[in-house]
Amino acid sequence: MNGVWLTISSLLVWIDQMDIGLGNGLRNKLAIYEANGNNEKAQRIVSSTMAMLTCIILPIYFILAIAIWQGDVYAFFNTRQELVPELRTALLSAVTLVSATFILKFIGNVYMGMQLPAVSNLIVAVGQTLALLGTWLLFITDHASFLLVVSVNTLGPFLAYTVAYPLTFYAKFPLLRPTWKCINWNTSLQLGNLGVKFFWLQIASIIQFFTANILISRFFTPEMVTPYQIAYRYMSVVLVFFSVFCMPFWNATTDAYERHDIDWIKQASKRMNQFTALIFILLAAQTAISPWVYRWWIGDNCHVPFGMTCMMAIYIYLLILSTRFSYFLNGIGALRLQVYATVMAIIFIPTAWLVSSITHNILWFMAVMCFCNLPGIVLNIIQFNKILNGTATGIWRK
Repeated sequence: MNGVWLTISSLLVWIDQMDIGLGNGLRNKLAIYEANGNNEKAQRIVSSTMAMLTCIILPIYFILAIAIWQGDVYAFFNTRQELVPELRTALLSAVTLVSATFILKFIGNVYMGMQLPAVSNLIVAVGQTLALLGTWLLFITDHASFLLVVSVNTLGPFLAYTVAYPLTFYAKFPLLRPTWKCINWNTSLQLGNLGVKFFWLQIASIIQFFTANILISRFFTPEMVTPYQIAYRYMSVVLVFFSVFCMPFWNATTDAYERHDIDWIKQASKRMNQFTALIFILLAAQTAISPWVYRWWIGDNCHVPFGMTCMMAIYIYLLILSTRFSYFLNGIGALRLQVYATVMAIIFIPTAWLVSSITHNILWFMAVMCFCNLPGIVLNIIQFNKILNGTATGIWRK
């Protein structure tokens, strides 16, 4: 049952990322308008983004709802009805709540664009905390059915963003409050030109990692998803730490580049190099003590092979190394090479299938995940240095 829920959570990520990059495009544009003091354009782009998100999610929701109600969900998840009797209802509940959250989550991008990433992270943390507390209450009251666990885990983020909406647009930023009269579809289309590049990068990320749960369930067994996810969640603590520390550099870079302050970007890059070296040490230490942490965390409920933890540490570090440069490139809108590098995501699934069929070993599956990230890292490093040194031309500049 746990493996089925983890696989469902991966599918929900697809819904979360279907904003065609509007959220990231919004944060970039807001940072530019804030640097120039243009409140009118800022409100217009916020209103237009919310309208576009609503238009995107409604048809997706109805298509998924029909597919869930009419399709064979048990065959899709490779499980049996007697093991998960409420699967269809749980799926519909999850898709409904995640779709509603999809519209509201642009609030986090507003805070990012206004260079207040801590608030955006706080909203996410509150949502996850509510989900955790709700799940804990279900277990201690002996009401932890599959349907209720899925509903509680998707309800938490929705409640967090619902409360954040009036606090954001009536208390903190009333000048940015979305209104019908400020919706401008031409503005949305212009934002979409930038956003579609972010969207493709998001989709590539999903293909390379978030589909891994589904692929592991299909190539191996649903039970194998659990140790894989435990290893990921343990090692990704460092990834979260890195993201919280480095996320402000994205929009700060947008602001600095708009003001032509290249010296600030160079100094920030040095700090990022130092922090990335520290992250390597932390991951190595985390890997070394993992057997004891797993024993304390999950006891004998699940065995996580040490080799799986090592491969996950390598994968997480490669993600961090790529992100270290992409935050700066995203901040200045230099996305085209990153988009081209996502061709590796396209070959990920057939390569993973071939390697898994030959080796029947999940460690080789994870090695494919690592390999598919290498070209993007190399291109990010070269492009970043060219832009910083003023030698970027043609495709290296876009």
